[in-house]
Amino acid sequence: MNDFLLPPASEAAACGIRRRRLIASAGALWLGSLATGPALAQSDWPGGKIITWVVPYPPGGSTDVLGRNVAQRLGTALGTNVIVDNKAGATGTIGAAFVAKAAPDGTTLLGTSIGPQAIAPHLMGKLPYDPIAGFEPVVTIGTIPHILVVGVSQPFQTVADLVAAAKAQPGQLAFASGGNGTILQMQGELLQQQTGARFIHVPYKGDTPALQDTLAGQVQFMFAPVAAALPHVQAGKLRALAVTSAARLRALPAVPTMGEVGMKDFVVEQWQAVFAPAKTPAAVVQRLNREINNALKDPAVVALADKLGVTLVGGTPKQLGDLQRADSAKWAKVIQDGNIKAE
Repeated sequence: MNDFLLPPASEAAACGIRRRRLIASAGALWLGSLATGPALAQSDWPGGKIITWVVPYPPGGSTDVLGRNVAQRLGTALGTNVIVDNKAGATGTIGAAFVAKAAPDGTTLLGTSIGPQAIAPHLMGKLPYDPIAGFEPVVTIGTIPHILVVGVSQPFQTVADLVAAAKAQPGQLAFASGGNGTILQMQGELLQQQTGARFIHVPYKGDTPALQDTLAGQVQFMFAPVAAALPHVQAGKLRALAVTSAARLRALPAVPTMGEVGMKDFVVEQWQAVFAPAKTPAAVVQRLNREINNALKDPAVVALADKLGVTLVGGTPKQLGDLQRADSAKWAKVIQDGNIKAE
């Protein structure tokens, strides 16, 4: 048993040895914390820097409202602040140009839509940015289908009625849009090209005044975002002739798709997405993609998107890049074939 007990004369010495060992271990841990503390802080992406989320439109639109909610959750996930900066003007190209020139470090993002990234560049000539080469796709936020609507005072009951009237009176019927270079204008142009009818395009400064004049009968029709048009359709103030989605909308089960009324390749949805400046590191893009995808699953974001008429999408950066290139080619052809110019 004495093999396992220290003799009394050695006990004090042994205690001293134990104390020195404990002190040495504590010191090593303290020095280790000094060494690893900064390393841990540096690994916290994006290093505590404020992120600027640029919306190239005025406050209050769906791109802005939904973007702010996603940005807030992105900031929480990354442990930093995300500031939304509205840089409106020139059909969204001012904000896009700002982000294209920003440092490619993940601290400046573009929360935008199809217009500045796939339509306006083909209308506006030379821009201070390349909509494809100037950005790294991050993630698709969602898509918005549209409804071809006419005021209830108009005689048109179907798309065929509208087209027949336009052919009988070339250049007499007008359609409204939220502005030159918008997806709303492009759908009217596509309808002309597919049917041979001729309409007058009346651009407004935003979707709301365009919809108001459609309601008032100042213009004959427009392609309107579903969230904006649906309450008026349900109230009997607008007549829905068709929807631009691939399938009928649950909210309007009796309204046919454009495909069902004979318009081929007329699936048109406005998308919202996030881009970073070109050459942003792949690891940063992937982290942003992951956190935004997570934000899109948040029940509050899902509820807001439903209210705004946005179908949340998510997905990979590659999927957004493929979508952008496909739509850019599609609308470039429509613009070229129609000899459409920015007004």
